[in-house]
Amino acid sequence: MKNYQSILGMMLLVSAITIHTVAAQNEVKEQLVVPLTDPAKPGSLKVGLIHGSIKVVGYAGKDIVIDAESVANTRKERTEESSQGMKRITPRGGLEISAEEKNNRVEVSAQSARQPVNLTIKVPHNFSLKVSTINNGEISIENVAGDMEVNNVNGGIVLSNISGSAVANTTNGAIKANFKSVANSPMAFTTLNGNVDVTFPATAKFNVKVKSDRGEVYSDFDIDVDKTAPKSNKTAQNGMYKVNIDDWIQGKVNAGGSEIMMKNMHGNIYIRRAK
Repeated sequence: MKNYQSILGMMLLVSAITIHTVAAQNEVKEQLVVPLTDPAKPGSLKVGLIHGSIKVVGYAGKDIVIDAESVANTRKERTEESSQGMKRITPRGGLEISAEEKNNRVEVSAQSARQPVNLTIKVPHNFSLKVSTINNGEISIENVAGDMEVNNVNGGIVLSNISGSAVANTTNGAIKANFKSVANSPMAFTTLNGNVDVTFPATAKFNVKVKSDRGEVYSDFDIDVDKTAPKSNKTAQNGMYKVNIDDWIQGKVNAGGSEIMMKNMHGNIYIRRAK
């Protein structure tokens, strides 16, 4: 037992990660504190979930602080007829979370056997992000400056008070973003079902490329719209011709700059100017 405790202590010392665990009747909480190799330099975070939500917040600290919560499903579970009169001894499963840091690059993973995991992660303000989740979760990012790649499948994306560049994509959910400043880099915001609503600084310069299959496009920017005829592509197959009309709306804002693409199928697109 003493040898085991010594080894465990050495592992914690080498990894330099502090873990706090709190267990309640229907939930499990853990916190990891991850120091950076060089806090004076920008870093990057990569985190992905299968089930659950992710919130990333920029703050004035030097460490990465990860709060993980797994809440048990309180719905009454269906009981098999053959188990009547018997007690279930199958464990519900705990919360597993890990973080690896190398040269200011932090990779986080978390999972729980039978219920979603919700993560709240604090990072220094200047940080690049790669964040994704798939089921039953939302992604929100606020007060961060850097390059951001955000992917969701069944849930929305909210980016608040951010700077830099972003590529945000989801399938079932809305996308809402508010930029303090933008980098001179291409950006994209796409969803299948939901509104795309992005606010840019009034002085931002960019080219816009927008398409909504079954919605409308609105903007309070003075967009110099390209009014040339839509481009058509004709392809031949088995003696038949198919013509595709490129009905993207394209234009320039404040004389133009890097391209910003927005696309959805069901929902409207809003290109807002910050007040």
